[in-house]
Amino acid sequence: MLVWHGTIVLCIQKLEEINVESSILTLRKMFEENRNEQNAIHMENYMKNHFKFFGIKSQKRREIEKHFFRETGILKEPFNQEFVMELWKLDEREFQYAALDYIEKSLKKLIKEDLRFIERLIMSKSWWDTVDVLGPKAVGAIASKYPEVIEETISGWAISDHIWLRRAAILFQLKYKENTNEELLYQYIRQNADSKEFFIQKAIGWALREYSKTNPDSVKKFMAHQKLAPLSFREGSKYLSV
Repeated sequence: MLVWHGTIVLCIQKLEEINVESSILTLRKMFEENRNEQNAIHMENYMKNHFKFFGIKSQKRREIEKHFFRETGILKEPFNQEFVMELWKLDEREFQYAALDYIEKSLKKLIKEDLRFIERLIMSKSWWDTVDVLGPKAVGAIASKYPEVIEETISGWAISDHIWLRRAAILFQLKYKENTNEELLYQYIRQNADSKEFFIQKAIGWALREYSKTNPDSVKKFMAHQKLAPLSFREGSKYLSV
């Protein structure tokens, strides 16, 4: 059962009337009141103990967020980088998930200049759970509206020393379907095909598998001529007869 004190709900004001620090304090209280230590142990173990957790499962967390967003009116305001960054600094992983959900609900508001901010998030507290939202959703949305950022920024990520930037580059077209620039997709994959990194190999396979739903013949032909890690090949060929 979802729990929070009525006094907390009553004290929430519109974002324009309070500062970011106050709004995050309110969210913290909501999360604290729904803490589950047993769940936290399992969630921390699942994430290899890289992060602390309140132990709030996704469905309940989103119920809390829904109430928070509605009461603060933050989603009616321009995209707020400060709000996201303050959430990103906090220890419990649910705060980063709240930031990701806020970003996802704000995709139409993102502008070209937000890409460098998203880049900072990709490179901070990096793991698959954050990067796999930021890459296909935030970066994907910005690149769709401002395709010049591909050459200006994203192509540099594809050959970066930072594995999570490379993963984001490989995955940013994940939901583009028929709008996928397959030449670019294959270029990024070729540039990373020799990587020994699990998360790069997995990203390559995932990107190929997803694009195979749109253009199976193209993916099949590419995989027949491009040497891939066994993991990438296995993941990429899931829906193909190869």
